[in-house]
Amino acid sequence: MSVHHQSLGTPAQLKDPNYMPPIATAIPLGIQHVLAMFVSNVTPAIIIAGAAGFGFGSKSPHFPEMIYMIQMSMLFAGVATLIQTIGLGPIGARLPIVQGTSFAFIPIMIPLVAGKGIDAMPILMGGIIAGGIFHFLLGFVIKPLRFALPPLVTGLIVLMIGLALVQVGIKYAAGGIPAMKSNAPEFGSLLNWSMAGLVILVTLLFKFFTRGILSVSAVLLGLMAGYLYAFIIGEVNFGNIAKAAVFAPPQPFHFGIEFSFAAVIGFCLMAFISAVETVGDVSGITKGGAGREATSEEIQGATFADGLGTAIAGFFGALPNTSFSQNVGLIAMTGVMSRHVVTIGALFLILAGCIPKVGAVISTIPIEVLGGGVIVMFGMVGAAGVSMLSDVNWTSRNMVIFAMALSVGLGLQLVPQALVHVPSTAKILLTSGLLPAAFIAITLNLLLPDELTTEQVDEISGGHAGHTAP
Repeated sequence: MSVHHQSLGTPAQLKDPNYMPPIATAIPLGIQHVLAMFVSNVTPAIIIAGAAGFGFGSKSPHFPEMIYMIQMSMLFAGVATLIQTIGLGPIGARLPIVQGTSFAFIPIMIPLVAGKGIDAMPILMGGIIAGGIFHFLLGFVIKPLRFALPPLVTGLIVLMIGLALVQVGIKYAAGGIPAMKSNAPEFGSLLNWSMAGLVILVTLLFKFFTRGILSVSAVLLGLMAGYLYAFIIGEVNFGNIAKAAVFAPPQPFHFGIEFSFAAVIGFCLMAFISAVETVGDVSGITKGGAGREATSEEIQGATFADGLGTAIAGFFGALPNTSFSQNVGLIAMTGVMSRHVVTIGALFLILAGCIPKVGAVISTIPIEVLGGGVIVMFGMVGAAGVSMLSDVNWTSRNMVIFAMALSVGLGLQLVPQALVHVPSTAKILLTSGLLPAAFIAITLNLLLPDELTTEQVDEISGGHAGHTAP
């Protein structure tokens, strides 16, 4: 979308979160925010339902539960966004922060639900609620804790999230996940890959050869192209749309709630990492949109809202929420800092979340088409981690920390059988790869002494480092 600043307001107004642009412009800007995050927001629900065994291609009678999870992903992304933009006392940054379902928790959630069907959902929801409450409490201490998370640690964690997720994209593009149909003759067929490949190709074309809203919505447009192709070749089934209700409110305790040690610990640890990501997003919004640093109140309010939004979502059967980084970039691109614009987008999400037919339409997307979009999205998560790591001073100390954390974390993720004799709770936490990598990186970074650079050695020795004294 091309934004003409003269018609929107003065430069000072555009940098003011409390400024309301003309409604004729504010509505399309709000919809643009929804388009930028829509696919990423509903994808985790599809992945978790699929991993549990009642998602795409499943013969389970609980398949409609995936439609419900998609519906709740939209609804509670909107609710959490309103908490951020409007605020409740000290809760909420009152900035244009778009909330959505977090990718970061997927490596923790998959082992908890894998192949267990609907029976695994109460434990998952218990973990989400506990993690949300813990995340909320982090708001009181988030600023002092930032010292323990330099780019070496945060970049590694984001990279590990991407690495943990890329196999999901490949399996989807090939035709499903093992719990669904990897043994079927068509798994990995050229037909499946043609659908995924078209999505990737169209996404790249729109991302790099267009501007404005077309570029911002590249993944969505890629999925639409793949969907059209799948429809032409007879791979789209509309059977579930007619069965879905026109309107349905969220249901408290839809899946039930049960607390397990592994789920609670896993979600609480990941909440800490998610809170740090939110701090980065808040800082990015104020820097990119208003040219200033975020205040302590804004960072604290955003962290409170993140946790509250996640806890509320868990009560209704939705997945954890967090701030969405792609919308941070969108604010920098449009130059419009208004929180009211994002509030309009949140209202559209809430409306869509109350209409199950929207979720039913999304569920008609063939898994191979979704796989093409997921490959792009999860690859970008890993790339974001690499970008963060580019700020690291790569001394031998930092290289050893990175090497140890990556080797152990990725190794346990690739070879979960190595922990066959470990108690089940510890096994779930360790085989995610993410938590052991984060623990090793944070611990070693705090314990290992800093190395002196050549310049520091020269300064200490009066510029004679490496020379023999006369």
